Amino acid sequence: MVSGKNSKAVRNARAAVVTRRSTPWGLISAVVVVVLFAGAVFGYAFLRGEENAERLSALAPFTPSAENPDPSTQIEGVQAIEYTGGQHVDPVTQVAYTQSPPFGGAHDAVWAACNGVVYDQAVRSENLVHSLEHGAVWIAYNPDQVSGAALDTLRAKVEGQQYMVMSPFPGLDTPFSLQSWGHQLKLTDVDDVRIDQFVAALRVNRNTHPEPGASCAEVGVSGGFVRTSPPPFVPAPAPGTPGTQAETTAGADPVTPDAGS
Repeated sequence: MVSGKNSKAVRNARAAVVTRRSTPWGLISAVVVVVLFAGAVFGYAFLRGEENAERLSALAPFTPSAENPDPSTQIEGVQAIEYTGGQHVDPVTQVAYTQSPPFGGAHDAVWAACNGVVYDQAVRSENLVHSLEHGAVWIAYNPDQVSGAALDTLRAKVEGQQYMVMSPFPGLDTPFSLQSWGHQLKLTDVDDVRIDQFVAALRVNRNTHPEPGASCAEVGVSGGFVRTSPPPFVPAPAPGTPGTQAETTAGADPVTPDAGS
């Protein structure tokens, strides 16, 4: 016969087992994970917000204004040349550019699509110079010197960004170069702060390019420019080469500006 003392001990043991089984440790763990994850997400968002605010604050001096129409004059290393816009050539005529990559002068009558496009192959310079006339910034890079993570860093500055375009430029004398109409900055480090400064100062800066409001969209019509099959890059001929167009022609009549976007 079981004594009362033993029965009480059995009941206490069973109660302890029931108590242990009733603690929802799985649910508690799940809640903890969710809370930690949410905290990490909000913390990351907060930090990114702080970083963006700091970035915008740092770029404020490079934002065009009535008092500061061309902030690129504050950026060390920028080369500036004054070009006359509206001088067009046909699709088979080469321009004897004096700058490499070119950043102004005569150009093809059709612009290269420049609404955040990253071209994997080198593109005809005459089309890209027309994009600059519309206010785009063109990042050209030497495919023999820029690849991997460095290329991804540059790509991220262009993809999805209106009036931005990027393409390889064979034979470039520096790892990469930034062009806007009449402006150029050659660099070696993809983390150089001057990249963002240049873009802030000159992308669609109506004070520095001839055709404010003109489109960067693809001209996919007969005789136009198809972004999936762009006219190939050909090195610029030497100035004076027969059958070529001079970079600038004194007294040339400008053509009618392209329509806005």
